[in-house]
Amino acid sequence: MKSEPIAPGDTYTVQKVVEAGDTSLNYGSGELEKLFATPSLVALMIKASVDLIDPTLEEGFISVGKSSWVIHDKPTILGETVSVRVTVKEIESTRILLEMEAYDELGVIGRGDHERYVINKEAFFKRVRERAKKLESKDF
Repeated sequence: MKSEPIAPGDTYTVQKVVEAGDTSLNYGSGELEKLFATPSLVALMIKASVDLIDPTLEEGFISVGKSSWVIHDKPTILGETVSVRVTVKEIESTRILLEMEAYDELGVIGRGDHERYVINKEAFFKRVRERAKKLESKDF
């Protein structure tokens, strides 16, 4: 069920306790095995963005990410809770720009911007299938 349309200033927050699978060890940084990884932070930021936008869309539409700019300033240790708050900064046609802030029990750990576009899901997956067919027909 569609909720009210989003507008600049709308916010949404998600939280996650840092688990072993979220640490830098899983992303090639063995020296940082007990620290929250930047790719995990970005994934949580994207999740918050999708959770804010997609429930407001008409049936058959989804949002997709186009770009992200993230600074991960401070370390967060395994077992701590990370919160991410996303705020709609700007809406222009199908483009939505979000401002993101992440923090743990000690304060702000990261921030950034994320750009998403609202698209027709069926038309998008039709293009995906056409692209996949091109790969299948390649003679390697």
